[in-house]
Amino acid sequence: MQIPESLRDFLQPVQAALDQYDAQLKEINHQIWSNPELAYAEHQAHDHICALFDSLQSHGYTVRRQAYGLETALEVEYTHGEGGRTVAFNAEYDALPGIGHACGHNLIATSSIAAFIATCEAMKGQAKTSSVSGFTVRLIGTPAEESGGGKVKLIDAGAYRDTDACLMVHPVPITPGHPDLHGMATTKEGGFLANDKVAATFIGKPAHAAAAPWEGINALDAVVSAYVNISMLRQQILPSQRVHGVIKNGGERPNIIPLSATVEYYIRSPTVKTLKPLTEKVVKCFEAAATATGCQLELKWGPSYADLKSNIPICESYVSAMRAMGHHTLLDNSCVKSVLDGASTDMGNVTYAVPGFHGLFCIPTDGVNHTPQFTNGAGSPEGHKRSIACAAGMAVVACRVLADAQYADAVKQNFQEA
Repeated sequence: MQIPESLRDFLQPVQAALDQYDAQLKEINHQIWSNPELAYAEHQAHDHICALFDSLQSHGYTVRRQAYGLETALEVEYTHGEGGRTVAFNAEYDALPGIGHACGHNLIATSSIAAFIATCEAMKGQAKTSSVSGFTVRLIGTPAEESGGGKVKLIDAGAYRDTDACLMVHPVPITPGHPDLHGMATTKEGGFLANDKVAATFIGKPAHAAAAPWEGINALDAVVSAYVNISMLRQQILPSQRVHGVIKNGGERPNIIPLSATVEYYIRSPTVKTLKPLTEKVVKCFEAAATATGCQLELKWGPSYADLKSNIPICESYVSAMRAMGHHTLLDNSCVKSVLDGASTDMGNVTYAVPGFHGLFCIPTDGVNHTPQFTNGAGSPEGHKRSIACAAGMAVVACRVLADAQYADAVKQNFQEA
């Protein structure tokens, strides 16, 4: 895969910017990793990132705290001239309960911060020597990817307005049998699934479980019935679909017929279109359990995640840039199974709204995502080094979107077709 001249021209200025800000990037990565915070409570990460760009405001950055009505969202923007195109980078920084940054969101934030800075610096030089009259680069701090759908709320609030491309990368373990593989651009369909989230609460009637059980209506029985119904449903769903859940509440004491019990489920399918009928079947399992036990049913829905629509021209340019820098990178993961196959992300919703890129990069670790071992890998020097290499690749592609009108049109056309 040959690297176009419009990419090659940006390699040196992008790398120079990353070298210049190496110390600050290492520091912000360590700050986020060593202070893990859960969804919508990422106050330290928010403040550390904003403080970094406050110190760089002489470079022309505009820092917006608590952006778009979310306390832990942020936006940093650089605008040159008037008009032109806009590229955004997503920075995730929420952690997991009990195991910290076991999905490596500190590295996601660091790579996007680095790519934002490198794109701005490289484009400043480009604007002096070309016909580029104007452009905008945004860093969007997106809270609560793990459970709260931060990007869904940001989309609704207009964070991705007039965006011509949005980029980010996500860490995974080094693939067994492929120790030299740096990462993948993830164009494979079905890698990230559409996802509905629901908590089903059954309301019964309490009674003394020994003295007068016949007077009660057992909410736990409804939960058990629903659990069994869904377990039987799994025999009839597609291999690419997933339904999995936990019992959140099963009652208070053994001698009281449970008044209330709750089960929480995630429902996943390859696309938004195929997810709807599967979700309807799961709801029928809940309704049947309520009918059989005489309980009332209350459903509480979480944010729905769309499947991921990777933009092919962005993926191809990213792979070209990474290979030009000596990093073994695949266009898709068809020949290498990713541990995130079957997972879901609210970046999928972004790729339905604007042309998007969600690449994967491999880091050394003894465990897969969402394990304590992966937390250690996410905090390693090699993990940081690989995230910065991805930042360079993203920045080069972003510069091409901003500077090359023909390429930007191809990105837009692929998005519209998808």
